[in-house]
Formats: sequence, structure tokens, C-alpha cells
Amino acid sequence: MSTLPPRAGRRCHNAINPLHSTVYFSPDLGKEFAELGIDDSSAVYFATRSAAMGAVGPGTVTAAFYNFNHELVARHLPAVWSVAPPRAALEARLRAADSTLRRLLGEEIIASPELAEAAGLALRAAEGCTRHARPLYAAHADLPVPEEPHLAYWHAGALLREHRGDGHIAALLTAGLDPLEALVSHTATGKGMSPRWVLASRGWHRDDWDAARERLRGRGLLDAEGELTEAGVALRAELEEATDRMDAAPYEHLGAQGVERLTELARGFLLTAASAGAFPADLISKG
Repeated sequence: MSTLPPRAGRRCHNAINPLHSTVYFSPDLGKEFAELGIDDSSAVYFATRSAAMGAVGPGTVTAAFYNFNHELVARHLPAVWSVAPPRAALEARLRAADSTLRRLLGEEIIASPELAEAAGLALRAAEGCTRHARPLYAAHADLPVPEEPHLAYWHAGALLREHRGDGHIAALLTAGLDPLEALVSHTATGKGMSPRWVLASRGWHRDDWDAARERLRGRGLLDAEGELTEAGVALRAELEEATDRMDAAPYEHLGAQGVERLTELARGFLLTAASAGAFPADLISKG
């Protein structure tokens, strides 16, 4: 029996994860990898997020990331490791996280007791995560925790992000949604990435997107205009509920009071970062 209010863990995750994700949109990350000799944005992303797993090949990354076109992944892996070995990629990522958070939050917040408190709460929540069947979480759980509070908070965000993400993939498989069907249906909720961002970053083509929409229409999940049907809305809701169930452990471990406080702190940091231009204006849209 859960001791938390309904969706409390999801609300907490939704406040923490975007701040962690700012590094993927940060010019600082591109600068760090350019100094290593990598200037392709896809290569940077794959190296940044998969380096915790070691010098893996494209099959591993396609499986773990789920919604990328394998052809795009194979274009950059394993070749990227000959330029930026995993350890160098992880160090570059942490430097980028440091400079990004300092720029978006400001030195006063970086040095604040509230950020140190949030780091402690987030790390405590992560103690409740489990490794089995969660490859991206398990790989990140083997990394050392940074000493500085803002980087410890960012690291905890990685743990909680990947733990939930690994569980979400299991929910997508159970629902029978392939990578593009998952993206199309998420975009149709109004909360997913815009088609332009999906096609630009995930390696798919417009024909692939349109074919996925047709498959979803055939299942009665989208209507003729590409909007979610009642059945589609219900499926997306069940996906999130299933993900919540598989991601309950860290927030149950932290407890209701800790989750409430962490959510409050995380929302404040996120608002500050968003106001500082952390995210592209056209990242989220229906289409």
C-alpha cells in the first residue's frame, strides 16, 4: 500500500528531470565535446548519455534509448569512442553540467542551503532505485556522486530520470507501442516533443512519422486529424500509471514529507532555469 498521495512521485520526477535535461540543450555541452573533437550533435548526445555503460555499440544504445532510429545510432557508434572514450565523455558531461547550472541558476542558488538540501533529498530517493532490468539506471548508479551539491543534485536527477525511463520502456513494450508510435502518441498529448524536434533528433523521416500515425489510426488510438481518441487518451494514461507503479520505490523510500519538499525545491530551480532560457521555445508542441 502506497504511503504517498496519488501521482506524487510523478510530480516530483517532472520537477527534477527537466533541470537535469538542460545539459542536453546547452551550448556548453557542444563546446566541451568540440574540444574533444566531436561536433555532431547526435554523436554528442549518444556519447553523453551512453558513456556510463562503457564503449558500447549501436545495438546496446538503440535498445536502451528505445526511440532512436538504429541507422542514426550506428552512424556514430562505436566510432565516437575512438575520439572521446567513455571516461572523457563523462568528464566533459560533468563540466558542461557545472557551467550550465551555474549560468541558469546563478551563483547565489548554487551556493544556497536549499540546493544542498535538494541534493540530499534526491540522493536519498535514489537509494530506493533498483538495478534489475534497468540498464541505463544501473550504469549511472555505478558512477561516483560528485561532491559539489549542484552536481550531486544533477547526478541524482540522472539516476531518477533513467530509473523511470527504463520502467517506461517496459510499459511501452507491454502496450505494444513501437518507438515511433510511442513518440507520435506522446506528441498527440500536447506534452511530447514537436514532430520537428523528433525528426531532427531521433533520425526518423516524415514518411516514418506518417506511417506510425496510420498504424495508430488503425488501432483506434488516433483520429483522422491525428488527435488522440478516447482509447488513445486511456492508453497514454495507463502508460503513465504503469510507469508510476514501476517507479514508486524511490519516492516511497523518501517518504511523503520528503517528496513534497523535494518537489517544492525542484520546481523553484526549474522555474529559474526556464526563465533563463534553458529550453528551446519550440521544443514542445502538438503536430
